[in-house]
Amino acid sequence: MKSNRWLIILCLGFFVLGCAKAGTHSLTLRYQPTKEFSSLQAKVGSTLGMAPFKDERREITYIGLHTTARGDSNYFKSHPFPLDRAIQESLSDALSRYGVKTISVSHWDGKPESLKNMETDSVLMIEIKKFWTDGKASTFKTTMKATVQLVIHLGVKREAKVFTRNVEVEREMTVARSTPERVETMINQILTDIFDAFFSNPY
Repeated sequence: MKSNRWLIILCLGFFVLGCAKAGTHSLTLRYQPTKEFSSLQAKVGSTLGMAPFKDERREITYIGLHTTARGDSNYFKSHPFPLDRAIQESLSDALSRYGVKTISVSHWDGKPESLKNMETDSVLMIEIKKFWTDGKASTFKTTMKATVQLVIHLGVKREAKVFTRNVEVEREMTVARSTPERVETMINQILTDIFDAFFSNPY
């Protein structure tokens, strides 16, 4: 009888661990480079224009959803908000460490012909196609899945060319308990993998 009681307590414990408090949580998005981009300034120049990023997702308010074992829903939002601002600010902070100054550009049509009128050495624009985390909890585990798809456009004035790269990364992992901190770490690692690869070889 005593063993049955402890089994019930154990099951309830796992159930609670798989259930985060219902509501909306903010995830701080940070791109933290793990590589040295020795040739970055030589390729993009010392000034990089940041054209408005485009969030083309169907749902732009949230970046993820976690469903607890009880069926409660926890939504995730980016910090800063909205998502395009979060990614842009994160890139600006990271690139400043490599001697690349970022400047906001109000508009860019994405065409190489317009680069000569830019007051920057190059210009960057990103289309956000997918950016979503999905977590589903059961009694003993939580499955976390994240998908990010970005189309990165880099116009380089010296080359008179626009280089476009379509990147999609999907990750899935199973943990005993999902927390906003774990989701945040998962998303930020994907951002690091994408932009480390891009800035290592932008074209």
